[in-house]
Amino acid sequence: MKFENILFEHNEGIATITINRPKKLNALNKATIQELHEAFREAQDEAEVKVIILIGSGEKAFVAGADISEFADFSPEEGKKLAADGQHKLFDFVANLSKPVIAAVNGFALGGGLELAMSAHFRIASENAKMGLPEVSLGVIPGYGGTQRLPQLVGKGRAMEMIMTAGMIDARQALEYNLVNHVTNQEDLLTLAEQLAQKIMKNSMVAVAGAIKAVNANYEDGVNGYEVEIEQFGEAFGTEDFKEGTSAFLNKRKADFPGR
Repeated sequence: MKFENILFEHNEGIATITINRPKKLNALNKATIQELHEAFREAQDEAEVKVIILIGSGEKAFVAGADISEFADFSPEEGKKLAADGQHKLFDFVANLSKPVIAAVNGFALGGGLELAMSAHFRIASENAKMGLPEVSLGVIPGYGGTQRLPQLVGKGRAMEMIMTAGMIDARQALEYNLVNHVTNQEDLLTLAEQLAQKIMKNSMVAVAGAIKAVNANYEDGVNGYEVEIEQFGEAFGTEDFKEGTSAFLNKRKADFPGR
């Protein structure tokens, strides 16, 4: 599939999706959100893809925010639809993929950019990264899940401060806040993401998908995460990966998971 605003490639089990609007600091507009949806769906459907890495092009920004010019004159109803459509098409879609998504934050991740990074299953950052939700400085609030995912990751108090001050934090502070898992220099960021992907791919991807579903369940209203964990644990016993994994362990050999 040909894209105008992103780059999509996959090699040896890793799909890399690059937001490619460097002149706009990779800002999200409707077209880019649609293309990201299509790329993530393609990665999800492609059997050879095991792990997805998301990064921005250039050295300045992961995603510097949303394209404000697209919604500056929206009505309240149009604003609600914008948020609902975006959450459904991209942010919730990414969070609930069964394949791991690693966000490699290479520079500014502001507004919708930070919300996109937070929808990934975990984040790593380059030393020059800056993160924040500046929406209240524009007279609006985060609308792509930011008010929900940021408190889950950094705690209510820190999230409230970040949102209400519209301020930015740097990579080291993001690491301290548990917003990112690792910080490295920009030149090594993609390499680190690939190394983490390789570690993940040594395991049963069927089990990894089950673990993603169980972890996510804890953050869904009206869903008992423990019950989902029990269900996913039980279902694992019926997979070929479980048979291979236990056989390999008992016979002191390396597992070769079939992915079924």
